[in-house]
Amino acid sequence: MLHGTGDPLSRRDWLAVMGAAGAGAVLPPGVSHAARPGRAEPVPILPLTSTSEVFTPSRGRAFMRFSFEFPEPSVEFEGYRFGFLVFTRENAYGLDARRMTAERTAGGHGMAIHCAGLVWAGGQQSAPGRVTAQLQKRGDFIEWDVTAEMDQPIKAVTSVIRGVPRGQISAAGNEPFDPRNNELLFGYPFGGGDLFGANTAWGLSTPLVIVRRTEGDCIFLSSLDDSVRAKRFFFQPGEPAYRLEAVFEAEGWKDQTTLRVPTWRLGRAASLDDAVQAHYGHLERAYHLEPWETRRDLPDWARRTALVVTLHGMHYTGYVFNDYARMLEIARWVATRISPDRVLLFLPAWDGRYYWDYPLYRASDRLGGEAGLKRLVQETQRLGFHVMPMFGANAANRRQPVFTRMADAATHKIDADRFDLNWVDWDNDRHQDGWLSYMNLGVASWRDWLSGRIADAIERYGVDAYFLDIAGGWVNNPQADMHEGMRQLVLDLRARYPRVMPCGEMHYDGLLEFIPFYQVDLGRAARYARVFSHLSHGAPGRGSSGVHESGFGGFRHETLGLAPGIIPTLSVVDDTFTGHQSMMESVIERAKTAAL
Repeated sequence: MLHGTGDPLSRRDWLAVMGAAGAGAVLPPGVSHAARPGRAEPVPILPLTSTSEVFTPSRGRAFMRFSFEFPEPSVEFEGYRFGFLVFTRENAYGLDARRMTAERTAGGHGMAIHCAGLVWAGGQQSAPGRVTAQLQKRGDFIEWDVTAEMDQPIKAVTSVIRGVPRGQISAAGNEPFDPRNNELLFGYPFGGGDLFGANTAWGLSTPLVIVRRTEGDCIFLSSLDDSVRAKRFFFQPGEPAYRLEAVFEAEGWKDQTTLRVPTWRLGRAASLDDAVQAHYGHLERAYHLEPWETRRDLPDWARRTALVVTLHGMHYTGYVFNDYARMLEIARWVATRISPDRVLLFLPAWDGRYYWDYPLYRASDRLGGEAGLKRLVQETQRLGFHVMPMFGANAANRRQPVFTRMADAATHKIDADRFDLNWVDWDNDRHQDGWLSYMNLGVASWRDWLSGRIADAIERYGVDAYFLDIAGGWVNNPQADMHEGMRQLVLDLRARYPRVMPCGEMHYDGLLEFIPFYQVDLGRAARYARVFSHLSHGAPGRGSSGVHESGFGGFRHETLGLAPGIIPTLSVVDDTFTGHQSMMESVIERAKTAAL
């Protein structure tokens, strides 16, 4: 016997259920299921494991996996094989094949799967629990819902899909690429709740992945969730097909012993565009998305913006690129080259040492103090410009004395490990610095503080917009919902200052509902918002990134942004105005041409 808790399997039973039959074999009646009176004919249970139909060992880039065969009993439906895994905050569980049944429903167009028990330790142990799934064929789509129940909080539920043919992979509708024999992991939002995936996952702006077999044959997998919650997609290649994981991770701020997974959709489409449109049709309904041309949540001047001028202030080290007086001089010169009412002035590091002085957000004495900032805003607005200062949506220096007021909003990930903003080497000592906390706008102390600082800038200086750095960063934090906190911040400020526009650094789909302007390429979402070049966009000359940490990247005319939905951007650092005015003029001319 394989001893342990619950209802153990004997070695003979285990071999009969999971091993001796081999991958893809059908379990004998009475082992996997039994027919029920009045129900459709039962469907065979396939005794697959985690190593079935995939390269073992991996033949390319690989991710962590179990060093033994973990049970993944599956059923075949419409040419694919479906299995399920359940995760708590302490272990991984598979379905108990002995307690699993599957039956065709809805005249053969659907399937109901029931499992009345779980296994763990690779099938050596049993645990109480229940998993039900409903699969349905709808035209070219297969849609399914899964519910898992346990006697402890459930962290995640994975749907395992086998039989997806190999091909080029597109993340969220972006240009497809050939992954060769590499395993791939994609996460939504931006790493599946672990910001930027901590270098493990490719971030998705929306939960959609596409396999393009040929030019006219695409298979896509998407989530039909109507809330921002973590999803991950894992592609594991075999000889003819992928083993594909669709992971839904529950809200970290909830303890759910019954977890209902939002509907997954697996479909075929004739083209990449058709696959994307099927998904964005859902997004438009879920998040009430409106085209840019008819959005009702932005001021008229924003729709007329033809150029963004990034006026860099103070570097982390205290190096000053432009003080307020120099910014005003530059703006006056720009006004002689293009109508100022078509220009947005973006002010990163207007508040002192970049990031180090977060979250104080007050005028820097070294840049000209409150009087100098007021003069800059008032004089440029008198010319017709619009002005947007920068704020960090989720960054606060723990060494600032005010940090104690919002310390409870510092972020932890779903497994309770602390998540800091520690991926930048600010001082070039060749070590990433860790004095910044990553903050959660879902927690009232941080949301109230940041809202108050933005409101102060609006009322004190009369700015026209506010920029939220790392707006698209989302972590599945056990304290509160980051997305809902961002939404509440923006909507509360909009209610108080309806003509002041919010702008985010990068986006994910749910943000498009209430933030219309961004700084990172929108891709397929350009229909709903506009974007200008990132503040690290190289300035004319040697391509300085200004206050950003990326140093010198070179100045390239082709990056000025003439693609649909992208607004040309001019970055101005310390030597731009004094040494590269001809390059500045070329950028302005490109902007005027693009605006025609």
